[in-house]
Amino acid sequence: MKKLKRSARLVEMTHYLLARPHHLIPLTTFAQRYGAAKSSISEDLGIIKEVFEEEGIGDLLTLAGAAGGVKYVPRVGREQALVFIRELCDKLSQPDRILPGGYLYMSDLLGQPGLMNEAGKLFATAFGDLEIDCIMTVETKGIPLAYATGAELNLPVVLVRRDHQVTEGSAVSINYVSGSHKSLHTMTLSRRALKEHSRVLIVDDFMKAGGTIQGMVDLLDEFNAKVAGVGVLVESGEVDSEQRLLRDYVSLATLRAVDAKGKEISVEPGNYFSKFG
Repeated sequence: MKKLKRSARLVEMTHYLLARPHHLIPLTTFAQRYGAAKSSISEDLGIIKEVFEEEGIGDLLTLAGAAGGVKYVPRVGREQALVFIRELCDKLSQPDRILPGGYLYMSDLLGQPGLMNEAGKLFATAFGDLEIDCIMTVETKGIPLAYATGAELNLPVVLVRRDHQVTEGSAVSINYVSGSHKSLHTMTLSRRALKEHSRVLIVDDFMKAGGTIQGMVDLLDEFNAKVAGVGVLVESGEVDSEQRLLRDYVSLATLRAVDAKGKEISVEPGNYFSKFG
């Protein structure tokens, strides 16, 4: 790469870091990339670190030693998170989202990369300090959110399927009871998809009583894996706490009520702020 002026180098380095969250980048990478001395690179990183922290973009961690370097850790500030969650609640409150039976249409939001990326950043902020090996979700609607979270945490995504696929090889299958319909369903996970004793972050788009997520928790037991955390985009606030199968989770929005007759939807911020202040 050609030698850049310092101002241009700062811009390019910032872009490089933002595109690689949770990647450990040796100083020699930048020194060779820009043809600059490590001392100059260190000064540049100090400037970037200061801006990241002041603007609530994230942390720039420095690890010393031969195997050291710098790592960008995404952090979403409280004000920025509140703006996003309020916008999410407004979008979810649109009357035309009401489907027959009082269900809520969300597929269009889950299909917006920018929206999912922002949600992924919030989950990366919430769970970024935990020891996690992978992200898990069940097909199909939770996939965009899981991949957005995985990108921000630099972690692979493990996909739980409703039906076994021949191309998945040998798999573990379990039955679980859906909290929303109280009916029996099956989920399956390839034995090659998850290493034993992994620490897993479960991510899903919607949670009512938590039956599907509890199914994933039970599936993890078959792999001697542990749940590091649970993040949901929207939770139902209509479920009594005693009926909730899950206690420890982080939600971005809470669906309080759907009035199909009056065409009204009540949505408010989830427990994100009560969990993380």
